[in-house]
Amino acid sequence: MQNKEVYDELVKKFEELYGRKPEIVAYAPGRIEVLGNHTDYNEGYVFSAAIDKGTFFAVSASDDDSCELTAADLMETAKFTTKAVAPAKEMTWQNYVTGTFNWLFDGNPASARHGWKGMFLGNIPLGAGLSSSAALEMCTVLALSKLYGIDKDRTTMAKIGQKAEHTFAGCPCGLLDQASSMYGAEGALVKSDFRTNEFETVSMGPSVAFMMVKSNAKHALVDGAYASRRQACEDAAKYFAGVLRKPVTHLRDVTMAEWVLYRGGLSETTAKRAVHPIGEDERVLQGAALLEKGDLKSFGALMYDSHESSRNWFENSCEELDAIVDAAKAIPEVYGARLSGGGFGGSCCLLVDPSAADKIAAQITKEYKAKFGDEPVCSLIKPSQGAHLV
Repeated sequence: MQNKEVYDELVKKFEELYGRKPEIVAYAPGRIEVLGNHTDYNEGYVFSAAIDKGTFFAVSASDDDSCELTAADLMETAKFTTKAVAPAKEMTWQNYVTGTFNWLFDGNPASARHGWKGMFLGNIPLGAGLSSSAALEMCTVLALSKLYGIDKDRTTMAKIGQKAEHTFAGCPCGLLDQASSMYGAEGALVKSDFRTNEFETVSMGPSVAFMMVKSNAKHALVDGAYASRRQACEDAAKYFAGVLRKPVTHLRDVTMAEWVLYRGGLSETTAKRAVHPIGEDERVLQGAALLEKGDLKSFGALMYDSHESSRNWFENSCEELDAIVDAAKAIPEVYGARLSGGGFGGSCCLLVDPSAADKIAAQITKEYKAKFGDEPVCSLIKPSQGAHLV
């Protein structure tokens, strides 16, 4: 079992608190974004992977409509009933779980036959852009579905977690994080199509791993910057719908050749923003073909191209992320590198030969420290199995 020490600690704490072993335990991993940046709201494609760190959720039925939820790392407990499930203003960590419970019952948790006693514990580093919240939602939905005998497919479960995040946690996320946690597989990437919400796994082979390098860059002006990028993409899609002789609803429908031909009708900034997701979609599709051939070096080159596009066109990189990618380029055992997630700070994702992990981490840390005076956090990550009942 992966992360068995976390599982053992959770079961021990559950027994100490409730006097019995849990009836059900479910596990869900965090995720990394590997290729396909800011494509989800443009109805495009993304490559992601479930990681080898995650969250366990343990649960047993209660005799009445009372519910108790304990965060095992803090040993804080929230209490409520099935008839009173609402977003919490205090101990807000509970909203990811209570929101998932709420939408598992289509917004009517009072219809549940009984309440439950639940506890969760994980080892995903917080603030590293590895989607600890989605992992918590996915192990919750799996465990509670089993407890209540509710049968839902994986995509529906992912959407329940997303809805919890929107309505209880107040974060308007796409479906990438939940779907990656749900559909992950060992040694494989998850390829997501955000037009059809179809998800498939593409094998990478055993001799490969990723390294997440967390910069210490402060996220600057993220909300305004994110909103302006999204607006530019929508404006560009409207423009292309007017000039191309085919249906266009999102930038997914525009090719790089069409952008080159018709970009003159856009402002310079809007044209620059639009070309990034257009190029990313093409890179994901190219990447899928390269992985089928086992060509990791060429796949890595697409990751470098992706970062250059972020740096020059979408302008969602920053000095610290650029320095990490530039340092990676000089190391032969790194096949590719790019910023991961929204950008403007956060982490870079490197495709690496895992046997050289220590060398890679040391070299990047040395160069980063020389430039910025502090050290990044380097973690080796293996693409791993998605959410499942333990």
